[in-house]
Amino acid sequence: MVQVHPFKGIRPAEKLADKVAALPYDVVNSQEAKEMAGDNRYSYFHIDKAEIDLPADLSPYDEKVYQKAADNLATFLEKGWLFKESDAYFYLYELVMDGRSQTGIVACTSIQDYIDEKIKKHEFTRHEKEIDRMNHIRTCDANTSPIFLSYRPQTEIQTIIKKWQKENKPVYDFDSYHDVTHRVWVIDQADTINKLAELFTEVDALYIADGHHRTESAVKIGLEKRQSGEQNPETEQFLSIIFPEDELAIWEYNRVLKEEPPADFMERLAENYQVTKTGVKKPEKAGDCQLYDGVAWHTLSIKPEKVPNDPVEKLDVALLQKYVLEDIFGINDIRTDKRIDFVGGIRGTEELEKLVDSGEWKLAFSMYPTQMTDLLDVADAKKIMPPKSTWFEPKLLSGLFLHDLETK
Repeated sequence: MVQVHPFKGIRPAEKLADKVAALPYDVVNSQEAKEMAGDNRYSYFHIDKAEIDLPADLSPYDEKVYQKAADNLATFLEKGWLFKESDAYFYLYELVMDGRSQTGIVACTSIQDYIDEKIKKHEFTRHEKEIDRMNHIRTCDANTSPIFLSYRPQTEIQTIIKKWQKENKPVYDFDSYHDVTHRVWVIDQADTINKLAELFTEVDALYIADGHHRTESAVKIGLEKRQSGEQNPETEQFLSIIFPEDELAIWEYNRVLKEEPPADFMERLAENYQVTKTGVKKPEKAGDCQLYDGVAWHTLSIKPEKVPNDPVEKLDVALLQKYVLEDIFGINDIRTDKRIDFVGGIRGTEELEKLVDSGEWKLAFSMYPTQMTDLLDVADAKKIMPPKSTWFEPKLLSGLFLHDLETK
C-alpha cells in the first residue's frame, strides 16, 4: 500500500495561472530562464530560478539566490499572485499534447514510503544537485516543484478521475510551451478525497518517472526536520503528481559525439550490429538505432545474440553504451565525459543533423524510446538505468502547485 494525502495547495490566482506557470528549473539554464521570464513579473522563474533577478556573475548556487527565491515567494503570496487554500484538497492536472491526454492526481506522498521503497527509483542522483534543491526547499520552507510519479492503472481510480473531469469545470485551462494544453481541477468533495486516498492504499508501488533529485532532496529535508525536532505532518510528505503509466509517453533521448570515429568504425560496429545505409532517421523498433555521420543515415540493428536477458542491460541505451561508447570510443562515464552530449527527442532529428553538419560534433545516434514497461521493470528489480535513458514530454509546468512545510 502507498499513502497519498490531500494538502493545502499554494497555487496561482485563476487569471494569472498561464503567466505564473514555467518550465521546470532543470530543463533550462539561467540565461534561458531570464529570457523566457522577460518582463513577466508573475513568472515562476523568479522563484524557481531566482538568479535571474540578481547580478549575472553570481553563482546560481550562492545563498543569496535561495534567499531571493524565498523573498520572491513571500512577495507572490503578499500580492495575491499565489494563494494558499484554506482546506486540504486533491487536484487533477491534465496535459494534452498532439491530441494525447494524460491526467495526474496532485497530492502529497510519504517520505516513509520512499524510505521503505514503496516509491521506487530507477536513476542515481548527484550530490551537488541534491544540495541545490535542499537549499531551495529549506530556505523557501516549501516543496517548490512537484515530483513526477507513475503507477500501474487502477480502474476505479481512473473512473473517479474521468467522472470528476466530466462533471466539474477546471480552474485553469490554458496553452503553453509546444502548444500543450494544461487544465487543473480542484477535488474539494470530502467523500471523493477519502475514496481516492483509500484506493491508493491498494496500489503496490509508485514509480519516479522524473524528479529523482527533487525526491531525494525533499526526503532529506524531511529527515532533517525529524532530527531537529521541527517535524510536523507536512514535513513527512512531499509534493507529487501521479499519473497512470499507460497514459505516459517516453521520448527518445539522443546522443551526439565529438570524437572522430576510427578508420575501422563501420567494421567494429558490424561485430554487434547489422549496419545498413537506409536514410531512415528515427528507429522503428526496439533493438534499432540510427547513426548519422554527416554524410548519410544508417540503421544499426542489434544482433539478437548480443542482447542480454537483463532488464537494464537489454535497453537500447545500454547496448549502445556497451558496444559503441565504451568498446569503440572508451567513453565509460557519460555523466562527465565531455566528448558526448544528449539531445531530447522534442528537438527532433533535424537538431542532430544540424549539430553534426556544424563540424563540432562528428556522429549522432537517434534512439528508440525506452518504454514505460521497461522503467517499471527496472525499478521493480531495484536496478538503475543508464544516465539519460528517458525524456518525458510534455513537461509538467512548475508554479501551479506548491506544498507548504508549515501547518498553518
